[in-house]
Amino acid sequence: MKNILLIGLGRFGRHLAMELNQLGHQIMAVDKDEERVNECMPFVTNAQIGDSTHAEFLRSLGVGNYDICYVTISGNFQNSLETTSLLKEMGAKYVVARAERDVQAKFLLRNGADDVTYPEKQLAKWAAIRYTANHIFSYIELNEQYAIVEVAVPESWLNRSVGELNIRKKYGINILGIKKDGKTNMTVTPETLLTDDMTILALGEYPLLRKCFCL
Repeated sequence: MKNILLIGLGRFGRHLAMELNQLGHQIMAVDKDEERVNECMPFVTNAQIGDSTHAEFLRSLGVGNYDICYVTISGNFQNSLETTSLLKEMGAKYVVARAERDVQAKFLLRNGADDVTYPEKQLAKWAAIRYTANHIFSYIELNEQYAIVEVAVPESWLNRSVGELNIRKKYGINILGIKKDGKTNMTVTPETLLTDDMTILALGEYPLLRKCFCL
């Protein structure tokens, strides 16, 4: 369990608060809008109405006591940038800030953000890949170079073993696990037989995954 400071309760911030709550974390939520704060009260530990660009208000939250500070302010990049910078100046341990464009990410990283999240960009990429290929069931972006995909077993691989296919050497990807009957098995050996009633969890670089599974 971690202590989380979440600043900005727009759509992304609200959904983030709900997910963090499901994971059992302690959440202090902050927004200037009283209605947004009230809507989030059922799934946060505590909440404050206030302007995070005001240093005194931010200092009153005890920034250094949180394991992670999320800045998910939407519609006002200047406020997001100022809040991110102030958090770091006040001793925040780890700051994750929301960006909409690459240029925003650069400014945030230069002004205190330890990491940047692109909710719209990441969702758009996921949706584009997920729904334009019938054999793709899930997609997880790890970074700009690597991803994990859940895919149907290619027809040419059916009823053949992982070792027989020599997948890692031939295709340059790793089979992390298989899913069958709703259950995931992460123990994959050279003897694991690939059948049409299972899906594959594969890790690799984007070009190699695209080439292997026609993404």
